[in-house]
Amino acid sequence: MLLLSIALTSIVGTIIPQNQNPADYYRAYGDFLYRLFNILGIFDMYHSWWFQFMLVLLTMNIIVCSIDRLSATWKIVFAKNPSFNLSRFRNLSQKETFSGNQPPNELKKSYEPFISRHFGYTKVEETEKGFCIFAEKWRWTRLGVYTVHLSVILLLLGGLIGSIFGFRGYVNIPEGEAVNSIRTMPSGKIQPLGFEIKCNSFNVSFYDNGAPKEYRSNLTILEKGHPVYKKDIIVNDPLRYKGYSIFQSSYGKMPATATPEKKTAVQKPSGKITLDFVSQQSGKSYRIQTVVGKPVEIPEGLGKFMVVAYKKKAEFVGQNIGEAYEGILTPQGGKPVEVLLPLRFPSFDRMRKGKVVISVVNQTTERSNPGSPAGVRYYTGLQVTKDPGVLLVYTGFIVMILGCFITFFMSHQRVCIEIIKGKTKSKVIVTGTANKNKMGMQQKVKRLSDQLADLTPGS
Repeated sequence: MLLLSIALTSIVGTIIPQNQNPADYYRAYGDFLYRLFNILGIFDMYHSWWFQFMLVLLTMNIIVCSIDRLSATWKIVFAKNPSFNLSRFRNLSQKETFSGNQPPNELKKSYEPFISRHFGYTKVEETEKGFCIFAEKWRWTRLGVYTVHLSVILLLLGGLIGSIFGFRGYVNIPEGEAVNSIRTMPSGKIQPLGFEIKCNSFNVSFYDNGAPKEYRSNLTILEKGHPVYKKDIIVNDPLRYKGYSIFQSSYGKMPATATPEKKTAVQKPSGKITLDFVSQQSGKSYRIQTVVGKPVEIPEGLGKFMVVAYKKKAEFVGQNIGEAYEGILTPQGGKPVEVLLPLRFPSFDRMRKGKVVISVVNQTTERSNPGSPAGVRYYTGLQVTKDPGVLLVYTGFIVMILGCFITFFMSHQRVCIEIIKGKTKSKVIVTGTANKNKMGMQQKVKRLSDQLADLTPGS
């Protein structure tokens, strides 16, 4: 019932968008439903007290059920001298039988070292007609199901910790400025970060239809005014620092602050260029940032490349192709080749038909007078999240994979090799049982019988 309740409420949380603008909810559901859903916490359901309470109840339920059933399993797994019931093995329908010329005592001496090498525990008992060798291994695999239970508990605890102590917020940072706090959603409270995030620069590239292709923020983390970490972030490639994840979320333009200078704003390359190298053999793409005059190594042993110049108006077969970079490609073991990279034509280098295709992804530009009235600068929109329970969640996933492997692919195996003295020959009966995969155990018993027969003279 508890699992069903959590499943149903999770479906509701999937159907009704979470943490949206209150005005959107009001327009969609009207006054009465908006007030009702708001009181019940439906608009931020996974952080509501009642959902967290259900997770606590489920965690306690799993713990209590596991402890109740664990005691019997614990006695089996950690028994110092496990007991074997010979009559139980004798009553098994599946048996493997063969004969040998040696007396039981000699066969016991041959079999015992072999069984000890293949099983974790062995025990020899004398019977009225000979000997029995009992062996077992993987007793601990009976704990596999409890390992899965533990993984679920870790997942639930991680979710609870993240729900109670984690948060998600947004912040807009103009180029060249820094912030030390964010506004959390949906509460709108100001959340201090304990460090500063500075946006050094922002770059955006566009498709031919004007839609944004990629936007990139160059961020620096400052501790007490000193830079401690720097990274370029794009969508789905966040900056992670001290448990915080900083995602590229949006961007926009804002008027720059006016300055006394009144010169026309002009853009020119600042030297930072992001190049894309596509291997024709593997099809893999590698993005590398460089500057004019700095050689870079191309992965897959494709050689070196260096941007040597920038041209405002480059020409190709007498035609003006606009802004372009000139570079020199030195293949491994080959001669240098001049490469032209027009900014307007990303696929231009394909005509060269080399082992690698090079293009300019974007270039960092600077404005000579960003403070002029006509000047515009960007701001970057960042989503900042912190989930202190994520380590427990990851641990839970790993433990669950391990527990499922143990539960479904391993078993507690026990075998009995009974040696019976006959008039002229000794008879050997091999039987075995397992708590799971009975059919597979019979195959192992057959294989064990064949191996013992190979050790038996006259079999």
